[in-house]
Amino acid sequence: MTASFGVAVLLAVLPASFANIVPRQDSGSLASCPGYRASDVEVTASGLTASLSLAGEACNAYGTDLEELILTVEYQSDQRLHVKIQDPANQIYQVPASVFDRPPNGESDSSGHDLEFKYEEDPFSFSVVRRESGEVLFDTSAAPIVFEDQFLRLRTSLPENPSLYGLGEHSDSFMLNTTNYTRTLWNRDAYRIPKGTNLYGSHPVYYDHRGDNGTHAVFLLNSNGMDVKIDNADGQYLEYNTVGGILDLYFVSGPTPVEAAQQYSEIVGKTVMMPYWGFGFHQCRYGMRDVYEVAEVVANYSQAEIPLETMWTDIDYMYLRWVFTLDPERFPLELMRDMIDTLHRNDQHYIVMVDPAVAHAPGQNYLAFDQGIDSFMKESNGSLFKGVVWPGVTVFPDWFDPSTQVYWDDQFTTFFNAETGVDIDALWIDMCEPSNFADYGEDPEVEAASRGFPPKPPAIRLGSPRPIPGFSESFQPQCRAVINFNVNATTFFGENILILGSAITLGNDNIVNAAPLGANNYPIWSASIDMPANGTFTYQYLRAQPDGTFIYESTNRTITTGGCDSVGSTQDSITTSSPPQSKFKRYNRPAAHNTALHKRQDSGNAIGLPDRDLINPAYTINNDIGSLSNRTMDTDLIHSGGWAEYDTHNLYGAMMSEASRLAMLNRRPNLRPMVITRSTFAGTGRQVGHWLGDNGAEWDYYLTSITQLLDFTALYQMAYTGSDVCGFSGQTNDNTCARWASLGAFSPFYRNHREVNYPPHEFYRSPLVAESARAAIATRYRLLDYIYTALHVQSTSGTPLIQPMFFAYPSDPACNALQHQYFYGPGLLVAPVTEENSTTASFYLPDDVFYDFYSHEVVRGEGATVTVPDVPFTSIPLYYKGGSIVALRARSANTTTALRRENFQLVIAPGLDGKAAGALYLDDGESLEQEAVSEIEFAYDGEGRLSVSGTFGFEAGVVIEDVVVLGRGAGPASLVPVRVELTGPAEVEV
Repeated sequence: MTASFGVAVLLAVLPASFANIVPRQDSGSLASCPGYRASDVEVTASGLTASLSLAGEACNAYGTDLEELILTVEYQSDQRLHVKIQDPANQIYQVPASVFDRPPNGESDSSGHDLEFKYEEDPFSFSVVRRESGEVLFDTSAAPIVFEDQFLRLRTSLPENPSLYGLGEHSDSFMLNTTNYTRTLWNRDAYRIPKGTNLYGSHPVYYDHRGDNGTHAVFLLNSNGMDVKIDNADGQYLEYNTVGGILDLYFVSGPTPVEAAQQYSEIVGKTVMMPYWGFGFHQCRYGMRDVYEVAEVVANYSQAEIPLETMWTDIDYMYLRWVFTLDPERFPLELMRDMIDTLHRNDQHYIVMVDPAVAHAPGQNYLAFDQGIDSFMKESNGSLFKGVVWPGVTVFPDWFDPSTQVYWDDQFTTFFNAETGVDIDALWIDMCEPSNFADYGEDPEVEAASRGFPPKPPAIRLGSPRPIPGFSESFQPQCRAVINFNVNATTFFGENILILGSAITLGNDNIVNAAPLGANNYPIWSASIDMPANGTFTYQYLRAQPDGTFIYESTNRTITTGGCDSVGSTQDSITTSSPPQSKFKRYNRPAAHNTALHKRQDSGNAIGLPDRDLINPAYTINNDIGSLSNRTMDTDLIHSGGWAEYDTHNLYGAMMSEASRLAMLNRRPNLRPMVITRSTFAGTGRQVGHWLGDNGAEWDYYLTSITQLLDFTALYQMAYTGSDVCGFSGQTNDNTCARWASLGAFSPFYRNHREVNYPPHEFYRSPLVAESARAAIATRYRLLDYIYTALHVQSTSGTPLIQPMFFAYPSDPACNALQHQYFYGPGLLVAPVTEENSTTASFYLPDDVFYDFYSHEVVRGEGATVTVPDVPFTSIPLYYKGGSIVALRARSANTTTALRRENFQLVIAPGLDGKAAGALYLDDGESLEQEAVSEIEFAYDGEGRLSVSGTFGFEAGVVIEDVVVLGRGAGPASLVPVRVELTGPAEVEV
């Protein structure tokens, strides 16, 4: 029997126990799974509930079949349908409400709902259809539902050749492959973001675009590891395979792509508003040797006349990579505060990285460890769980523990104190999947030693070797001698040579600060090291072994330095020998093994069934690094409150994001916190922004940065997103970096970042790249209020500030697969060069009118590919979309503070009907709660009249000084000088 209704209920009518769980059999297969039958259906005006009973002999394919389930269907709004299948006892794990705020159930009347829920009773299946057209959007009849204690299977049939998007985080094509394709969701540290693998975040939502038949989205609220399989081998289908949780599905009707995105934002939350200055240009590099180098990069940008809004520092600033510490020799507090004060005086900003892993350092007066004992993850015997990250052996905060937020707040309040500490303006969090360099079962002490963690810091410098314009005397060259140390030393792979001595730059006889030597001219190891002038010092060479031990020479050598700026050298031979290499064999990594099953949890708390194998579930997801516990925390760890890491792993980064945002708010209660994270889950965008991880520097990553940008901004409601411009890992080149400098300027988050051990690629280092960056930043800054307005719109309505082509032209099938061109805000098409080393751009223009951003030339789109020759490496094709009014600053500036003092220019790009519209949002750019804002609307009637309306609460202190009406011919003839105050409505003849 088929039933149809439109309804929603919270009532559960089934037994509240698991008296009839079917024992697991020795063998079973999905083909033999019987599915369920529905009974006791109760329908209301806004939903239904039903009992589901196993329809035959249990298959126990990957666990134990649940004999009884309950179904709840809720029509929560006219566009949102909620379908939930769970156990009657409410014991199986569900995503905690403390982590994910469910949308309210508005109890919409099903008769007026866009969607309709239909079902078959025996065997039970359900479908979701569009009420008006009857089109089936989701249909589970193709395969029985499988619901086991550690495995769920739900399949929906799809039309042939569907246009699907989402299911991130991934680096695959924007429109998903639909043949023999698997998307795995299990957050991991994914260096160089390899295609076809699970990456840093989990967003179990997909958008199904069907052209004129509409776009809908499906969200599975489930944080367990899963494979989502898409194939056409047995008819086109999409299939969820999870290792736990429940079926908690939300369907939104669209029918336009933009409306589907807006409706998804009602489920996961609206994207967070960032400070105005966050849209400036940012610079970072991993491997900065000291505070002098950081300051020098800032000065070099100024000298190159490339605007730099914010300087960042990676983990280099920490003492031995310990979070909430400063390296006292390389990043001393007094110099850090001096540098930050200089940045702030120049209206610039400063950001550092914080990782979750805290060095395991008992008895070493390390406050971040000592004060966090009660807040760290524990083993079942109560001891601290230990992993391996940059500091070596580490422990990890338990974000579920109520004490952890207090602990985290205290660390921020102390270390980032504006008066006495490192006065950061925003925060960068990393390694929060959480990342752990040890595989499951490895001994952390052995693994840390074998990796040489924490890494040896670079040699100490006695001041900057060059003048640093704009910084205090403390940052200028000091009197010092330079010694070029050279030693002949034969080593085996993994063995390194250090120099330890009585000078401060040789460690002051403290092994922690021993200076590393390089082997570029092996077997000669060498380093150029600052030394105090006019002094005599002892030193010796050490062999640093892979297990963390050292072999010392038996006697010290002596060296005498000359006066200021003198240069000396040594030509030494080491007096020790390498030990037998077999002595330093790496720790044997055992395979994942079965562990004792945990018995915990009372019934009814939705934190997970007892007696599960939390290490080796029978169903194995396609985790790129194998075991669920590899390179992360062990999945059998139990968080405070009883939550298993097995279930909540994918939430760790999202929870750290929220805790860090709250810690920043506690530190500066009145200012918008800006936090950038690597690991995300659905809804993380309501708290923080996202950078796209440790990408590569080659051309393919330039293209991938676009597809990932579209995923996060348009589909996942994480508006403030961007990639590492010019690439984090690997070797880039001037042509690629110049193109990327232009492209990156049209992502919300715009940062140049680089990995240690590769040549730096700050924009000023290449004349070609510098020229590209100057032009791109000037354009970006003029458009900053335009994209800031788009962020405000997304933060209030869910309308994405970045939109793929099919969002703007949903009826044009040629747009469906376009992934390397997009709209930056509602009215500007970005159409970059997509062939390496080419000066030709080829892109698709729909049937519409566009205008060249630079020349103002009219370009009539005809639903065909357009080829633009002679695109310099220092430029990027941009086009106004017909029908748009774009508010630009009349001129660019060196900082966003100065930019806010510039007047506006309006560019009117009439549509095919001759009309245009646009908006401008103004506020103070940083306050958490705005005292006054302006939300201004512009409308052009096609006959020369511009209307300005809206609200005008914010005193911007600037005016609209001219209007450009496109389509009247390029050049000054289209520019109309005006003076429009932004204080009230106006009508202007243009």
